[in-house]
Amino acid sequence: MKTIGFIGAYDKIDLIIYVAKALTVLGKKVLVIDNTIIQKARYIVPVITPTKSYVTEYEKIDVSVGFSNYEEIKRYLGIQEGKDIEYDYVLIDVDSIENFENFNIKNCEKNYFVTSFDLYSLKKGLEILNQIQEPIKLTKIIFAKDVLKEENEYLDYLALGTKVEWNEDYKVYFPIDNGDQSVIIENQRVSKIGIRKLSSNYKEGLYYIVEDITGDISSQELKKAFKLLEKEV
Repeated sequence: MKTIGFIGAYDKIDLIIYVAKALTVLGKKVLVIDNTIIQKARYIVPVITPTKSYVTEYEKIDVSVGFSNYEEIKRYLGIQEGKDIEYDYVLIDVDSIENFENFNIKNCEKNYFVTSFDLYSLKKGLEILNQIQEPIKLTKIIFAKDVLKEENEYLDYLALGTKVEWNEDYKVYFPIDNGDQSVIIENQRVSKIGIRKLSSNYKEGLYYIVEDITGDISSQELKKAFKLLEKEV
């Protein structure tokens, strides 16, 4: 089981679900954990009988909402004490230092810091980074209208003094596109996860993230999976 952390105050659950969908097309068993304060997955992922905390299946992805740690999820799933949850990938969405610690994000196989350059996302995201007590390697996922070198340098400047080591060899940029947001909203309305109508930039960003997460998947296999994903409505 590989655990992947997505850290930051920026609204990122849609991105995580799209990444998870691509992983399922690759034949992987995936759990998405929404451990954010607002728990947006509670409102955009369909569930028949919502309770305070639950795990529901959505287009072959298991989505967890309302749990504070792995042990609570394991008890809900009926997994015996001492045994691990059986997933190929667990993608964890956190937006506070408490949730970061509860799910042991520092020990994830890979961690991403997701942000845009609006002040809330930057300041709230940096608030989390400033409270991390041990060195951590993060890869940037940046949503911006125009990705400028100065903005990237500004983020580096703001993070000075934190325990973060940026993965400077790998960054993912998503140019903010209102067309992409419209597609995502429409997919939410019909309870589908489709990428066909997303911009080439968004699909390219998804591809890079999935490629980085999987590591051992050949480019040929990954391209085939994305072609299949594009055909799904």
